[in-house]
Amino acid sequence: MAETVKKGSRLTGAERETLAAELSKGYAEGKSIRALAEETGRSYGFVHRILSESDVSLRSRGGATRGRARQQ
Repeated sequence: MAETVKKGSRLTGAERETLAAELSKGYAEGKSIRALAEETGRSYGFVHRILSESDVSLRSRGGATRGRARQQ
C-alpha cells in the first residue's frame, strides 16, 4: 500500500486516482474497509467514499447472523 498520507490532507487529481486504484485493488483482494483505512491513515468514511466513487461493488456486511446457524 502507498505511504500513509497525512490525515486530513486534501487529495485531488492524480494522487486521488492512484490511491483509489490501490484501495480498489486491496478491497478486491479481500481486505476490509477498516483494514484499508488503518493502512492508509485515513478514515473509514473516506475509504468507503473513494471505493464508491470508483464504482467498486461493496461486499455486504459479514459476521454471524441468527438464521445462518440454523441452516447448516
